[in-house]
Amino acid sequence: MPTAKQRAANRQNAQKSTGPKTPEGKAAVSLNAVKHGLLSRYTLLSDEDEAALVELGKRLRTHLQPVGELEVLLVDRIVTAVWRLRRLHAVETHVFTKPQRFSTQAPAQVGEAFQMGMQTFALLSRYETTIERSLYKALHELQRLQAARAGVPVPPPAAADVDVNVMVQSEEEGVS
Repeated sequence: MPTAKQRAANRQNAQKSTGPKTPEGKAAVSLNAVKHGLLSRYTLLSDEDEAALVELGKRLRTHLQPVGELEVLLVDRIVTAVWRLRRLHAVETHVFTKPQRFSTQAPAQVGEAFQMGMQTFALLSRYETTIERSLYKALHELQRLQAARAGVPVPPPAAADVDVNVMVQSEEEGVS
């Protein structure tokens, strides 16, 4: 237990260390909490190949041929989602190929952020679903915009009206 004098000294020291002040300092520490980067706001992590990401973007832009700012934005979202799916597959590979490690040290590589456990694969699956949903949503919207630009009539997105009360009532009626 710290003494009252130690607590006072800790409080005084805490007032002095309030974090980085300059934009350079803030940028340097901004990735400190990134463990796996699957849902990071940054597309490219510090240990990833920027040239590979740029090349992926070029190939997808050539293939998808966006016209206008909105289509370019959607292709950028597609590039980001594809890149993150590749990262996720690298994490999965690492989880399957590395033995479980219990360490309090920061992970040295992206896959070490996950330790084997019952929730690991469920979590990876949830991340994959989220990223894929983002990918397909952007891709479908891009296709809708391109079809509309080409003069093809584009129906509005389908909406489903699901009434769960009917199922609940049927189940309750069957129980006597």
